[in-house]
Amino acid sequence: MRMHVCALLSVILGCAHGARAEQEFDGTVAFRYVVTQLSFGPRVPNTEGHRKTGDWILEHLRATADSAEEQAFVHMTAGGDTLLLRNLIGRFRPESAERILYVAHWDTRPVADRSANLGDQRLPVPGANDGASGLALLLGVADALLQQQPRYGVDLLFVDGEDYGSFSDPELHDVLIGSQYYAKNLDPTVPRPLFAVVWDMIGDRELRILQEGNSLAGAPEVVQRVWERARAVGYERVFRRKQGQYITDDNIPLQDAGIRAIDVIDLEFASWHTLEDTLDKVSSESLQIVGEVAVAMIR
Repeated sequence: MRMHVCALLSVILGCAHGARAEQEFDGTVAFRYVVTQLSFGPRVPNTEGHRKTGDWILEHLRATADSAEEQAFVHMTAGGDTLLLRNLIGRFRPESAERILYVAHWDTRPVADRSANLGDQRLPVPGANDGASGLALLLGVADALLQQQPRYGVDLLFVDGEDYGSFSDPELHDVLIGSQYYAKNLDPTVPRPLFAVVWDMIGDRELRILQEGNSLAGAPEVVQRVWERARAVGYERVFRRKQGQYITDDNIPLQDAGIRAIDVIDLEFASWHTLEDTLDKVSSESLQIVGEVAVAMIR
């Protein structure tokens, strides 16, 4: 009898989490955040679109989070260019020793090097899904946390310079710049997070999220936690219990710094690093699904 009661209680709690997350996170508003970013143009470091986006994020965090921080720094590229970058951080319940870190990159790639047309490969990526969707998700989470404080302390980290340089270079020249800087300059006054989740390319209309390889290798218990929560709120059809490919993303520098970090990413999004990464590839429904999971994780 006790087992039946526990099982029933588990179902009830799971439904409560799902209902609350659905009420708190608004995928329609998150989609508007994607539209706003695209209105700024490509968010390539050292451009006006990049500056406007950073200012907009910081303004939003100041209006929603308990504290908002700007981590400005200069990066010299392998080619000798000087990039003016900034990570942006919104903290909720900063007094809490038990913390969860959510991460998204807010820059866009300066060259669409996966486009089929050679001429297009010199143009900047619009970044509707690769960049704007993860950022929109975190702003939507901030909106939800403004309405109701989280169970844990939550840090929302918007990293810069993720997509600037070469992922094929064995030295990873000029990519993951912001997350590497953050990991090397961890604030000693802020407790290390219990775990971290990177949200990347999660707005795809044809959303299908597999378990990324480096995440399973580096923090399998965090992968399990996210996928269990997705199942509990009814999205097992999207969060597939199947290993995907290994991706180099912002969770890697965090793992190297000893943080249990994973990457929630749609590995099958076909338009990344092309000029086809446009608004029509993103849906409010997909943002709603991932947003509910993200909110349920911190309740």
